[in-house]
Amino acid sequence: MKTTVVGSYPKPKWLLRIVEMYKEGKIDGKVLDEAYKDAVKSVVKDHELAGVDIIWDGEMRREEMTSYFTERIDGFKIYGEVRVWGNAYYPKPSIVGELRYREELAINDFLYLRSVTDKEIKVPVTGAYTIVDWSFNEYYKSKEEAVYALAEVLNKEFRELVKVGANYIQIDEPAIPTHPDEIEVAKNAVETMVKGVNAYFGIHMCYGNYEAIFPDILDFNVDQIDFEFANRRFEDLRLLKEYGYDKDLGFGCIDVHSRRIETVDEVKKAIYMALDVVEPKRLYVDPDCGMKLLPRDVAFEKLKVMVRAVNEVREEIGE
Repeated sequence: MKTTVVGSYPKPKWLLRIVEMYKEGKIDGKVLDEAYKDAVKSVVKDHELAGVDIIWDGEMRREEMTSYFTERIDGFKIYGEVRVWGNAYYPKPSIVGELRYREELAINDFLYLRSVTDKEIKVPVTGAYTIVDWSFNEYYKSKEEAVYALAEVLNKEFRELVKVGANYIQIDEPAIPTHPDEIEVAKNAVETMVKGVNAYFGIHMCYGNYEAIFPDILDFNVDQIDFEFANRRFEDLRLLKEYGYDKDLGFGCIDVHSRRIETVDEVKKAIYMALDVVEPKRLYVDPDCGMKLLPRDVAFEKLKVMVRAVNEVREEIGE
Protein backbone atom coordinates (compact mmCIF):
# COMPACT_ATOMS: atom_id res chain seq x y z
CA MET A 1 0.00 0.00 0.00
CA LYS A 2 1.53 3.27 -1.14
CA THR A 3 0.51 6.91 -1.09
CA THR A 4 0.72 9.13 -4.13
CA VAL A 5 -0.71 12.20 -5.82
CA VAL A 6 -2.67 12.52 -9.05
CA GLY A 7 -0.71 15.40 -10.55
CA SER A 8 -1.41 19.07 -9.96
CA TYR A 9 -0.78 21.01 -6.74
CA PRO A 10 -1.56 24.63 -5.89
CA LYS A 11 0.89 27.06 -7.46
CA PRO A 12 2.59 29.58 -5.14
CA LYS A 13 1.12 33.06 -5.57
CA TRP A 14 4.55 34.45 -6.36
CA LEU A 15 4.88 32.01 -9.27
CA LEU A 16 1.57 33.13 -10.73
CA ARG A 17 2.76 36.72 -10.57
CA ILE A 18 6.06 35.88 -12.27
CA VAL A 19 4.23 34.03 -15.07
CA GLU A 20 2.04 37.11 -15.53
CA MET A 21 5.12 39.36 -15.66
CA TYR A 22 6.67 37.07 -18.28
CA LYS A 23 3.57 37.31 -20.45
CA GLU A 24 3.71 41.10 -20.09
CA GLY A 25 7.34 41.09 -21.29
CA LYS A 26 8.70 42.36 -18.00
CA ILE A 27 11.05 39.41 -17.34
CA ASP A 28 12.88 36.97 -19.59
CA GLY A 29 12.69 33.22 -19.94
CA LYS A 30 15.67 32.57 -17.67
CA VAL A 31 13.94 34.23 -14.75
CA LEU A 32 10.75 32.32 -15.47
CA ASP A 33 12.61 29.01 -15.64
CA GLU A 34 14.31 29.71 -12.32
CA ALA A 35 10.92 30.47 -10.79
CA TYR A 36 9.48 27.18 -12.08
CA LYS A 37 12.41 25.26 -10.61
CA ASP A 38 12.03 26.97 -7.24
CA ALA A 39 8.30 26.23 -7.28
CA VAL A 40 8.98 22.55 -7.99
CA LYS A 41 11.35 22.44 -5.02
CA SER A 42 8.64 23.88 -2.80
CA VAL A 43 6.17 21.22 -3.99
CA VAL A 44 8.72 18.49 -3.38
CA LYS A 45 9.23 19.80 0.15
CA ASP A 46 5.49 19.76 0.83
CA HIS A 47 5.16 16.22 -0.46
CA GLU A 48 8.19 15.02 1.45
CA LEU A 49 7.02 16.66 4.68
CA ALA A 50 3.58 15.14 4.22
CA GLY A 51 5.23 11.75 3.73
CA VAL A 52 3.85 10.92 0.28
CA ASP A 53 5.56 7.85 -1.21
CA ILE A 54 5.27 8.57 -4.95
CA ILE A 55 5.30 12.19 -6.06
CA TRP A 56 5.18 14.50 -9.07
CA ASP A 57 6.19 18.15 -9.49
CA GLY A 58 2.72 19.59 -8.98
CA GLU A 59 2.54 20.54 -12.67
CA MET A 60 4.09 23.90 -11.90
CA ARG A 61 4.84 24.53 -15.58
CA ARG A 62 1.43 23.45 -16.83
CA GLU A 63 -1.29 26.06 -17.03
CA GLU A 64 -3.76 23.55 -18.41
CA MET A 65 -3.68 19.79 -18.99
CA THR A 66 -4.47 19.90 -22.71
CA SER A 67 -2.86 23.00 -24.20
CA TYR A 68 0.45 22.37 -22.41
CA PHE A 69 0.97 19.30 -24.58
CA THR A 70 -0.67 20.48 -27.80
CA GLU A 71 1.62 23.52 -27.92
CA ARG A 72 4.51 21.07 -28.26
CA ILE A 73 3.01 18.74 -30.87
CA ASP A 74 3.01 19.54 -34.58
CA GLY A 75 -0.46 19.75 -36.10
CA PHE A 76 -2.13 21.69 -33.30
CA LYS A 77 -3.00 25.37 -33.25
CA ILE A 78 -4.60 27.44 -30.51
CA TYR A 79 -6.78 30.26 -31.80
CA GLY A 80 -7.83 31.60 -28.43
CA GLU A 81 -9.69 30.83 -25.24
CA VAL A 82 -13.13 29.27 -24.90
CA ARG A 83 -15.49 29.41 -21.96
CA VAL A 84 -15.76 26.21 -19.96
CA TRP A 85 -18.08 27.14 -17.10
CA GLY A 86 -18.87 30.29 -15.15
CA ASN A 87 -15.98 32.64 -15.72
CA ALA A 88 -13.48 29.86 -16.38
CA TYR A 89 -11.74 29.83 -19.74
CA TYR A 90 -9.06 27.68 -21.31
CA PRO A 91 -7.06 27.82 -24.55
CA LYS A 92 -8.80 25.16 -26.63
CA PRO A 93 -6.56 23.58 -29.26
CA SER A 94 -7.53 22.78 -32.82
CA ILE A 95 -6.06 20.05 -35.01
CA VAL A 96 -5.09 21.76 -38.25
CA GLY A 97 -2.55 19.34 -39.69
CA GLU A 98 -0.94 15.93 -39.36
CA LEU A 99 -0.08 15.23 -35.73
CA ARG A 100 3.65 14.61 -35.34
CA TYR A 101 6.09 14.35 -32.45
CA ARG A 102 8.17 17.52 -32.39
CA GLU A 103 9.76 17.85 -28.94
CA GLU A 104 9.75 16.33 -25.49
CA LEU A 105 6.56 16.75 -23.47
CA ALA A 106 7.42 15.68 -19.93
CA ILE A 107 11.00 14.43 -20.14
CA ASN A 108 12.72 17.57 -18.92
CA ASP A 109 10.19 17.94 -16.12
CA PHE A 110 10.93 14.38 -15.03
CA LEU A 111 14.69 14.86 -15.20
CA TYR A 112 14.59 18.02 -13.11
CA LEU A 113 12.36 16.40 -10.50
CA ARG A 114 14.67 13.39 -10.42
CA SER A 115 17.56 15.74 -9.65
CA VAL A 116 15.90 17.26 -6.56
CA THR A 117 14.30 14.25 -4.85
CA ASP A 118 15.02 10.63 -3.99
CA LYS A 119 11.31 9.84 -3.84
CA GLU A 120 9.62 7.53 -6.31
CA ILE A 121 8.16 9.50 -9.22
CA LYS A 122 5.10 9.11 -11.41
CA VAL A 123 4.79 11.06 -14.66
CA PRO A 124 1.24 12.18 -15.53
CA VAL A 125 0.55 12.86 -19.22
CA THR A 126 -2.86 13.69 -20.66
CA GLY A 127 -3.99 10.84 -22.90
CA ALA A 128 -4.78 10.87 -26.60
CA TYR A 129 -8.52 10.41 -26.22
CA THR A 130 -8.98 13.32 -23.81
CA ILE A 131 -6.74 15.71 -25.74
CA VAL A 132 -8.64 15.07 -28.97
CA ASP A 133 -12.02 15.18 -27.23
CA TRP A 134 -11.15 18.58 -25.77
CA SER A 135 -9.88 19.92 -29.11
CA PHE A 136 -11.45 21.00 -32.38
CA ASN A 137 -10.70 18.74 -35.34
CA GLU A 138 -10.17 20.56 -38.64
CA TYR A 139 -7.91 18.01 -40.31
CA TYR A 140 -8.75 14.34 -39.76
CA LYS A 141 -11.80 12.70 -41.30
CA SER A 142 -12.97 11.43 -37.94
CA LYS A 143 -12.36 11.80 -34.24
CA GLU A 144 -11.22 8.19 -34.15
CA GLU A 145 -8.52 8.83 -36.75
CA ALA A 146 -7.25 11.84 -34.80
CA VAL A 147 -7.16 9.89 -31.52
CA TYR A 148 -5.10 7.10 -33.06
CA ALA A 149 -2.68 9.54 -34.66
CA LEU A 150 -2.10 11.28 -31.34
CA ALA A 151 -1.69 7.94 -29.58
CA GLU A 152 1.28 7.23 -31.87
CA VAL A 153 2.81 10.58 -30.90
CA LEU A 154 2.42 9.86 -27.19
CA ASN A 155 3.88 6.39 -27.62
CA LYS A 156 7.08 8.05 -28.83
CA GLU A 157 7.13 10.28 -25.75
CA PHE A 158 6.60 7.33 -23.42
CA ARG A 159 9.43 5.40 -25.05
CA GLU A 160 11.75 8.37 -24.54
CA LEU A 161 10.63 8.78 -20.93
CA VAL A 162 11.62 5.20 -20.18
CA LYS A 163 15.03 5.78 -21.76
CA VAL A 164 15.79 8.54 -19.24
CA GLY A 165 14.65 6.49 -16.25
CA ALA A 166 10.91 6.96 -15.83
CA ASN A 167 9.18 3.75 -14.78
CA TYR A 168 5.68 4.88 -13.72
CA ILE A 169 3.53 6.73 -16.25
CA GLN A 170 0.00 7.91 -15.55
CA ILE A 171 -2.28 8.49 -18.53
CA ASP A 172 -4.87 11.12 -17.62
CA GLU A 173 -8.16 10.38 -19.37
CA PRO A 174 -11.02 12.26 -17.69
CA ALA A 175 -12.97 12.36 -20.98
CA ILE A 176 -13.40 8.59 -21.25
CA PRO A 177 -16.30 8.21 -18.79
CA THR A 178 -18.15 11.07 -20.48
CA HIS A 179 -18.36 9.16 -23.79
CA PRO A 180 -19.09 5.51 -22.97
CA ASP A 181 -20.17 4.90 -26.58
CA GLU A 182 -16.54 5.49 -27.66
CA ILE A 183 -14.94 3.19 -25.11
CA GLU A 184 -13.47 0.96 -27.83
CA VAL A 185 -11.70 3.91 -29.44
CA ALA A 186 -10.24 4.89 -26.07
CA LYS A 187 -9.16 1.31 -25.40
CA ASN A 188 -7.40 1.02 -28.76
CA ALA A 189 -5.67 4.36 -28.17
CA VAL A 190 -4.31 3.17 -24.82
CA GLU A 191 -3.08 0.00 -26.50
CA THR A 192 -1.13 2.13 -28.97
CA MET A 193 0.23 4.52 -26.34
CA VAL A 194 1.69 1.73 -24.18
CA LYS A 195 2.88 -0.54 -27.02
CA GLY A 196 6.53 -1.53 -26.56
CA VAL A 197 6.96 0.69 -23.48
CA ASN A 198 8.54 -1.08 -20.51
CA ALA A 199 6.90 0.87 -17.70
CA TYR A 200 4.20 0.59 -15.06
CA PHE A 201 1.09 2.26 -16.48
CA GLY A 202 -1.84 3.76 -14.64
CA ILE A 203 -4.85 5.47 -16.14
CA HIS A 204 -6.64 8.18 -14.18
CA MET A 205 -10.29 9.02 -14.78
CA CYS A 206 -12.67 11.44 -13.15
CA TYR A 207 -16.02 12.99 -14.17
CA GLY A 208 -18.68 11.07 -16.05
CA ASN A 209 -20.56 7.89 -15.29
CA TYR A 210 -18.26 5.06 -14.23
CA GLU A 211 -21.06 2.53 -14.39
CA ALA A 212 -21.43 3.18 -18.13
CA ILE A 213 -17.82 2.10 -18.84
CA PHE A 214 -17.92 -1.12 -16.80
CA PRO A 215 -16.87 -3.82 -17.39
CA ASP A 216 -15.15 -2.61 -20.60
CA ILE A 217 -12.64 -0.47 -18.71
CA LEU A 218 -11.26 -3.59 -17.03
CA ASP A 219 -9.88 -4.76 -20.39
CA PHE A 220 -7.64 -1.72 -20.84
CA ASN A 221 -3.96 -2.64 -21.10
CA VAL A 222 -2.78 -0.85 -17.96
CA ASP A 223 -1.50 -2.00 -14.59
CA GLN A 224 -3.64 0.35 -12.54
CA ILE A 225 -6.89 2.28 -12.85
CA ASP A 226 -7.20 5.38 -10.68
CA PHE A 227 -10.76 6.47 -9.87
CA GLU A 228 -12.17 9.32 -7.85
CA PHE A 229 -14.25 7.88 -5.02
CA ALA A 230 -14.47 10.49 -2.24
CA ASN A 231 -16.47 12.98 -4.31
CA ARG A 232 -18.91 10.15 -5.10
CA ARG A 233 -19.23 9.00 -1.46
CA PHE A 234 -17.39 5.79 -2.36
CA GLU A 235 -20.55 4.37 -3.93
CA ASP A 236 -18.73 3.21 -7.08
CA LEU A 237 -16.70 0.70 -5.09
CA ARG A 238 -19.66 -1.60 -5.64
CA LEU A 239 -18.77 -1.73 -9.35
CA LEU A 240 -15.36 -3.14 -8.57
CA LYS A 241 -16.90 -5.86 -6.42
CA GLU A 242 -19.61 -6.63 -8.95
CA TYR A 243 -17.24 -7.10 -11.88
CA GLY A 244 -14.33 -8.75 -10.06
CA TYR A 245 -11.70 -6.01 -10.21
CA ASP A 246 -8.25 -7.54 -10.80
CA LYS A 247 -5.86 -4.62 -11.40
CA ASP A 248 -3.98 -2.37 -9.02
CA LEU A 249 -6.28 0.33 -7.70
CA GLY A 250 -5.63 4.05 -7.57
CA PHE A 251 -7.94 4.94 -4.71
CA GLY A 252 -9.11 8.56 -4.68
CA CYS A 253 -10.12 9.10 -1.06
CA ILE A 254 -9.54 12.85 -0.62
CA ASP A 255 -12.20 15.21 -1.99
CA VAL A 256 -10.40 17.92 -3.96
CA HIS A 257 -13.68 19.76 -4.57
CA SER A 258 -14.05 20.61 -0.89
CA ARG A 259 -11.89 22.73 1.36
CA ARG A 260 -12.95 20.73 4.36
CA ILE A 261 -10.04 18.69 5.65
CA GLU A 262 -10.98 15.08 6.17
CA THR A 263 -10.34 13.39 9.51
CA VAL A 264 -7.88 10.54 9.80
CA ASP A 265 -10.68 8.22 10.87
CA GLU A 266 -12.74 9.11 7.78
CA VAL A 267 -9.88 8.26 5.47
CA LYS A 268 -9.07 5.06 7.36
CA LYS A 269 -12.67 3.93 7.02
CA ALA A 270 -12.47 4.52 3.28
CA ILE A 271 -9.18 2.62 2.99
CA TYR A 272 -10.68 -0.40 4.72
CA MET A 273 -13.51 -0.31 2.18
CA ALA A 274 -10.92 -0.41 -0.61
CA LEU A 275 -9.15 -3.31 1.09
CA ASP A 276 -12.36 -5.29 0.67
CA VAL A 277 -11.70 -5.07 -3.06
CA VAL A 278 -7.91 -5.36 -3.42
CA GLU A 279 -5.11 -6.59 -1.22
CA PRO A 280 -2.80 -3.99 0.37
CA LYS A 281 0.08 -4.43 -2.09
CA ARG A 282 -2.24 -3.48 -4.96
CA LEU A 283 -3.63 -0.32 -3.35
CA TYR A 284 -2.35 3.17 -4.23
CA VAL A 285 -3.99 5.79 -2.02
CA ASP A 286 -4.30 9.30 -3.42
CA PRO A 287 -6.61 12.33 -3.73
CA ASP A 288 -9.57 12.15 -6.13
CA CYS A 289 -7.84 14.33 -8.68
CA GLY A 290 -5.29 17.12 -8.99
CA MET A 291 -5.29 19.61 -6.10
CA LYS A 292 -4.46 22.83 -7.96
CA LEU A 293 -7.75 24.59 -7.19
CA LEU A 294 -7.36 24.24 -3.42
CA PRO A 295 -5.57 26.74 -1.17
CA ARG A 296 -2.07 25.42 -0.66
CA ASP A 297 -2.35 25.09 3.10
CA VAL A 298 -5.54 23.06 2.70
CA ALA A 299 -3.95 20.78 0.09
CA PHE A 300 -0.96 20.21 2.35
CA GLU A 301 -3.13 19.34 5.36
CA LYS A 302 -5.23 16.96 3.27
CA LEU A 303 -2.10 15.12 2.13
CA LYS A 304 -0.85 14.87 5.71
CA VAL A 305 -4.15 13.39 6.85
CA MET A 306 -4.11 10.91 3.95
CA VAL A 307 -0.60 9.71 4.76
CA ARG A 308 -1.29 9.46 8.47
CA ALA A 309 -4.40 7.37 7.78
CA VAL A 310 -2.43 5.00 5.55
CA ASN A 311 0.35 4.68 8.12
CA GLU A 312 -2.16 3.80 10.84
CA VAL A 313 -3.85 1.21 8.63
CA ARG A 314 -0.47 -0.28 7.74
CA GLU A 315 0.31 -0.67 11.42
CA GLU A 316 -3.11 -2.14 12.20
CA ILE A 317 -2.94 -4.79 9.47
CA GLY A 318 0.75 -5.48 10.00
CA GLU A 319 1.86 -4.47 6.53
